[in-house]
Amino acid sequence: MARIDPTGAAILDLRALHLQRRAGSMVSLDRTIPSPEDLGLALARVPTGSPMVLDARLESVMEGVLVSGVVDIEVEGECARCLDPLAWEESVEFRELFVYPPTDHRGAIVSEDAGEDPLPVIEDDCIDLEPTLRDAIVPQLPMSPTCRPDCRGLCPTCGIRQDDEPDHHHEQADPRWAVLGGLRLSEQPEV
Repeated sequence: MARIDPTGAAILDLRALHLQRRAGSMVSLDRTIPSPEDLGLALARVPTGSPMVLDARLESVMEGVLVSGVVDIEVEGECARCLDPLAWEESVEFRELFVYPPTDHRGAIVSEDAGEDPLPVIEDDCIDLEPTLRDAIVPQLPMSPTCRPDCRGLCPTCGIRQDDEPDHHHEQADPRWAVLGGLRLSEQPEV
C-alpha cells in the first residue's frame, strides 16, 4: 500500500483538525483545494488547478471517520453537437467511510486481505480525499453536454454550424436513383 503524502492538497490531517477518536465527535471543514489532473471525461472536465470548494463534515464513528459534504467545482467542456466551448459550475455531494487500519490483539497494525471493494483506510491519522472526490464528481459530469437542448450541431456534409444558418441544406439525390439521372426522355410524336 502506498503511503499518504501529508502535504497533498486533498489530505486531511485528523490531528490538526482536532478530531477525537471516540465515536460521536464531529468537525466541520471549509477548505478550497486545487483540482487534480485528469478530473473528468472527454467533453466535460474540471480544469487542472481550478478551485474546488469543500464544505465537509467529519464524524468519528466506531469503525473510523465518516466524511460527508458538498464540493463546488467549475466545469469546462465542448458541446457534443456543435463543439462550442461550455463552462458551468456544479455542486456535487460526497460521502465516504474511512476505516481505521486493522490491528491484532496487541494493537499492532496488521495487513488484511483486501476484499472486492475495500474501504479507504486512515493512514497515520490522515485521510486522502482525492479518490473520494474523483468518484463523486466524474459520474455527475455529462458524457455528451450540449450548449442548448435544441442545438442542431454541425452539417455532416460541409461542417458549418447549422444554428448560424437556419435555412442551410444541400441538394442530394438518393444514390439508389443515381442511374436514372443519366436517362433522357426522347420526344415522341403526338398521335
